Amino acid sequence: MIHDFVHRWDQDHQAPTVAAAARDIARRALLPAAAWWAVLVGIGLLIHGPLNDLQAESAVNRWFAARRTPTLDTVSLYTSNMALTFVIIGTAVAAILLLWWRTRQWWYAILPGLAVGVQSAVFLSTTLVVGRERPEVEMLDEAPPTSSYPSGHTGAATALYLTFALLAQRIRTPWLRVLVTVLCLLVPFAVGTARIYRGMHHVSDVVMALVNGTVAAVLAWRYLRLSPPSSSEAARPAA
Repeated sequence: MIHDFVHRWDQDHQAPTVAAAARDIARRALLPAAAWWAVLVGIGLLIHGPLNDLQAESAVNRWFAARRTPTLDTVSLYTSNMALTFVIIGTAVAAILLLWWRTRQWWYAILPGLAVGVQSAVFLSTTLVVGRERPEVEMLDEAPPTSSYPSGHTGAATALYLTFALLAQRIRTPWLRVLVTVLCLLVPFAVGTARIYRGMHHVSDVVMALVNGTVAAVLAWRYLRLSPPSSSEAARPAA
């Protein structure tokens, strides 16, 4: 089942109409994302309200703050900046153009942009509703206008690089496929750790952002209803 999900784009190369793709985006990506948004908001309000912002998490932020060094400050800055808004958008656009050029399949090429877009919509609306404060440690970055829950940097990195990891399964060289997949999967965790280290987010902000980005990537990956291959295509040996 996992194999079928990961490789769902490998056999069907029939071009959908723009209207059909838009309809599938609405039904198979946006509607489930709205349901997930309600869950994410509910968890955030629970943390910010009855659970008193999970005060035990403050010890983690203080632990990281007490171990800051100039070298780690620099490394965490560059790691965190990998998920800046303009970096994520620029990387997604570049990936879309490259995929479109290589495959000539616009409905496949839009996957990175769709994943990032779904994540961003859920993240922005959630942070406005929940309104959680930043950790009570010195912040190494200027706080954006959004609140702490969930981490936008981590969510965006997860949505984009998990999609890249799925796309990487088409790489035919085994060692290169594994290497690219592992590197892509490590990026969101590196970004999340950097955001905690720099005092910008609580642990639960990062954890829920990882989940949010994963949900966005999964919804984007399965947004289009694909046609099963015909009997002649199924019988054709793989290239």
